[in-house]
Amino acid sequence: MSNKEIHHVTAREGYDRWAKTYDRTPNPVVAMDERHTARLLAAGPAERILDAGCGTGRHFRPMLQAGSFPCGIDFSYGMLRVARDRFPRIPLALADLQRAWPLRGESFDTVLCALVGEHLGDLRAAFSQMYDALKPGGRVLFSVYHPEMAAAGIEANFEAEGVEFRLGAFQHTMQDYVDGLRASGFANIRHHSFRGDGALVDAIPKARKYLGFPILLVIEAVK
Repeated sequence: MSNKEIHHVTAREGYDRWAKTYDRTPNPVVAMDERHTARLLAAGPAERILDAGCGTGRHFRPMLQAGSFPCGIDFSYGMLRVARDRFPRIPLALADLQRAWPLRGESFDTVLCALVGEHLGDLRAAFSQMYDALKPGGRVLFSVYHPEMAAAGIEANFEAEGVEFRLGAFQHTMQDYVDGLRASGFANIRHHSFRGDGALVDAIPKARKYLGFPILLVIEAVK
């Protein structure tokens, strides 16, 4: 029997605590996101991309390599500090995705929002901000813990000094996400589901239990 303590914390507190070790924590969902979401993003030269919920800036490097102009916002001071240390020239700002963003409207070609959805209680508010930030014809790429993961009780968590911190999760369905995007004005909505596979297990052996299980949902839409 494990004697490990379990602490339930808010998402903001959790990510502030997790920030320094986040990129070193083996995470099957993050691994799938970095493989599939970056491919679907396919950042291009001179493309202005807003990473909404950028965290430590883990998606910034392929954007820079493609010649894009990334910008990031996040609600965690801790995560933004790590991103600033890694990418000092990229504009970053503190923002709650469900409130007014500190940005000029219609400024971006693309909005990326990766692995934030389970922390959004008000999807419509967040999607409306994404819509307003995009230029006409701009696109949004939204990735999230697959709803089947949330339904199974799996949520963002990490360990520190023998304590497991659990960050909680809203249990949205795929239809919730699609309906929220459509209600905010988006069109041409497409979604992709990705299951655990051999490549994931090769990278993170403990992820073998997720073989064949839906891990990641990615949704694309256009303004």
